[in-house]
Amino acid sequence: MTGSVIGLDLGGTKVAAAALHGRELSAVHTQPTEHAGAEQLIEQLVEIVRGVSSFNGAGLEAVGIGVPSVVEFETGRVVSSVHVPLTDVPLRTVLGERLGVPVLVENDATVAALAEAHDEDLRLITRDLVMLTVGTGVGGGIVLGGRIYRGASGAAGELGHTIVGLDLAGAVPSPMRFPQPGSLEFVASGHALDRLAVQAANLHPESALGRLRAEGKPTLGADAVQAAHDGDPAAQRMVEIWGQRVGIGVANAINAFDPEEVVIGGGAAQAGELLLGPAKRVARGYVLPGLGTRTTIRLARHGIRAGVLGAALVARQELQDPTRSPPLEVM
Repeated sequence: MTGSVIGLDLGGTKVAAAALHGRELSAVHTQPTEHAGAEQLIEQLVEIVRGVSSFNGAGLEAVGIGVPSVVEFETGRVVSSVHVPLTDVPLRTVLGERLGVPVLVENDATVAALAEAHDEDLRLITRDLVMLTVGTGVGGGIVLGGRIYRGASGAAGELGHTIVGLDLAGAVPSPMRFPQPGSLEFVASGHALDRLAVQAANLHPESALGRLRAEGKPTLGADAVQAAHDGDPAAQRMVEIWGQRVGIGVANAINAFDPEEVVIGGGAAQAGELLLGPAKRVARGYVLPGLGTRTTIRLARHGIRAGVLGAALVARQELQDPTRSPPLEVM
């Protein structure tokens, strides 16, 4: 490769893009996500790619994009999407026609997992890795043998929807809307921490969260994390419970895959050791003896650039070795 690839990280609140040339990732450019409709969002994606490409200067060879959606990788069609208006959009085809280069479409947590398998110098150092992205929801990505594991339908890795707490004392409850009660996303997402923060404010009116509530302000998970870092005992307890719940998800990942690493990313990484400590402790207790003896549990290393880096790496990896992927014709 003599040119560059561009990685796009499409989220519910922002779009980020950067160019990868060799082992150098350009500065990350961000914009608020366009929610008016699919056409308007696609136009935004085209414009940000063109802007980054012209700024970078090197010839553009391919584009990778991570989306917060279920993706049919072989066709690049977005099967379903909650946070962006792209449901049933053939995104690979549409963007490829507009940009004139191959476009790879992946789930956002999946591309972040691929990024985390690489070190700061973009060398592949972990061949078997599972990533949990804990933010508004809980996503997941799986890297096996140094490549993304996509499963039969191309959408493997939805670890947030594994069941961790269903009451099976009697008949199995009828399924409800997603996230299902008892799923990892329901109990360990950012929204779950929001609920824990409200609980702490109600139980401990003298706490930092209680004072926010008394002032009529919302008590959110981000407030709990900040208060915990500042030493508030009630907030620290809620973040600890949150970390324990994440730890159950980590244990499930180790029991299923016995990977070299389980990585916790997304907004949860900002809690640092306050979350990682209880997550590791609980995970080790629920892992089958003999499994996970070589597994490292850590926070994400690439931070906010993981999404764009991973999307760019997907594009480059598939250009260099497309044997397990669909043909990459220019549309």
